Amino acid sequence: MWKHKKVTVVLPTYKEKKSIREAIEEFDSSGFVDEIIAVDNNAEEGTAREVAKTRAKFIKEEKQGYGYAIRKGINSTNADLIIVAEPDGSFDGKDVVKLLAYSDDFEMVFGSRTHLSLVHKGSDMTYAKRILDVLLAKLVTYLYACSPLTDLGCTLRLTSKKAWKKISNECNSADGIFATEWELIAAKRKVNFIEIPINFRSRIGISPISGTFKKKAVWGLRKFYYVWKIWLFT
Repeated sequence: MWKHKKVTVVLPTYKEKKSIREAIEEFDSSGFVDEIIAVDNNAEEGTAREVAKTRAKFIKEEKQGYGYAIRKGINSTNADLIIVAEPDGSFDGKDVVKLLAYSDDFEMVFGSRTHLSLVHKGSDMTYAKRILDVLLAKLVTYLYACSPLTDLGCTLRLTSKKAWKKISNECNSADGIFATEWELIAAKRKVNFIEIPINFRSRIGISPISGTFKKKAVWGLRKFYYVWKIWLFT
């Protein structure tokens, strides 16, 4: 509970059997989380057993894709404040407090993985990726005339239920680009948001989205395309 507001954490899971239990316990340890929902998005065998060792709810989303899983999680709670994160060890549960503190003044709070002092050794935020992420985020900042951004598509974020309803009908992507789409729609619709620095650590296992240089390049191009697509046509 945060100032009489119910808080839920949504964790989509696909290939995070080795890390999900620890992630749930870490987010739960903040003392402010009322509910944790782990969304089974065709998760690898054994994930359910790990979740069962915690107090998290385990719900099923059969349609494969990050976007489907996040919408399922958000639509499965009546919480006032919803935190979306990853169960792969890359985010620090103590940053829940940062997100909640800013929720007093903003409808949405987006994390940024580009602040060097909080980028941990071995994380996916390489020097080249950081530069490109900052440049793309700055393009959005000026193109959309929105609050300053340095990292487009960080998957640690908070939204109030009311704010989510303002944009939910336009966030329709199925896969991981959903996180970028969400941020762009929020900027386009002038949702009152802020971006804050968060810890970014080395994930456990290889990302199914950006595990290789080729995947990273394709992902960057997709983000660039969505920046212009939403600005021009949404």
